[in-house]
Amino acid sequence: VIDNGFIHSIFTFDPNGISLEFSCAVRDVDIRRSPVLADAQPGEARREGAEPRPGKWRPAARQTPIKERNIYLGEMKKYIRGDTG
Repeated sequence: VIDNGFIHSIFTFDPNGISLEFSCAVRDVDIRRSPVLADAQPGEARREGAEPRPGKWRPAARQTPIKERNIYLGEMKKYIRGDTG
């Protein structure tokens, strides 16, 4: 479980190797009250926008073996605390 400060997330893969996130809101934390967009270095996918792009993703060549999968610590706590500097 990754504690992002406003949600707890669990990541897994579907049978096609596509990454999935299951999340649950953290009680008494509502980032909608004072939202902040403070990503100083948004990734390429974020810069593309949210609209679907047909043909953009290739089919998976192989499922990632469990030993090659990584878990990354959530970084949203710094945005909730205001530590974005």
